[in-house]
Amino acid sequence: MKILMTGATGFLGSHLASTLLNAGHTVIILKRSFSNTWRINEFLNDVFFYDIDHVDLDQPFREHGDINAVIHTATNYGRKGGKATEVFESNLVFPLRLLEIATTYNTRIFMNTDTFFNKDSTRNYEYLNFYSLSKRQFEEWGRQFALSNNSLFINIKLEHIYGPNDDPSKFTTYIVQSCINNMDKLELTPGEQKRDFIYIDDAVNAFLKILNISDSIKEYFQEYNVGTGNSESIRHFVEIAHSLTHSSTKLFWGTLPYRENEIMESHADISKIINIGWSPKYDIFEGLKKMIGYEKKYFV
Repeated sequence: MKILMTGATGFLGSHLASTLLNAGHTVIILKRSFSNTWRINEFLNDVFFYDIDHVDLDQPFREHGDINAVIHTATNYGRKGGKATEVFESNLVFPLRLLEIATTYNTRIFMNTDTFFNKDSTRNYEYLNFYSLSKRQFEEWGRQFALSNNSLFINIKLEHIYGPNDDPSKFTTYIVQSCINNMDKLELTPGEQKRDFIYIDDAVNAFLKILNISDSIKEYFQEYNVGTGNSESIRHFVEIAHSLTHSSTKLFWGTLPYRENEIMESHADISKIINIGWSPKYDIFEGLKKMIGYEKKYFV
């Protein structure tokens, strides 16, 4: 298949682009001219890429003919005091323009990466509220576009993905790298929050499984929850990472407060995606073991 991607320089997107290439697909990447390509440098010459701040957004469609699918993984979390207008532009206006162009050029499949923050049970969470609002709104736009244009909009609602090459500011990477480097101490909340931690390889394989069966999907809007189906406490995750790294870092539980309206439990109902033949391969122990091995090899 000929696949157009956003977010390929990011954590999820880079893993997904590499896997798509290895599976024999043609990969076309939309990025910015100033994007840091360190995650994809080893295969950058094997993909087509366009700097969207220098070219019209429809140029890849004009130059490559029939594009079978768009996979949208780019996102703006709105962290570090980011403006609401920037989150709105990145998470709603940009993908909506891309969806509109893809529909014009008869691209049948648009796969959108959604978040577990965008669930009825988590919508009161104050942290990243602009982000989750923008993701929820784009999902609704995608649903309407699919119904109006007889195209396929697939919404993939991801739980808490982790693995190598994520941003060091992300909780899972920060914990693993701190333990590997034997940081003096880690100040933490009580750690009772539960998350559905899914290893990056399992998440990527979910995208491929859905892509591979897309021809058999009859309804124009489809949503799949992607996780392990089980939740583990933050404390359990940290303690496993601490043990596997043989770390001397001291863990101080309960020294930090929970965020306002903290999500205390989240896990995916994966019955629908299991029915198409996908299942997670990594439990939290095996996933962390693989992640730690990679981090020690390349970042320590």
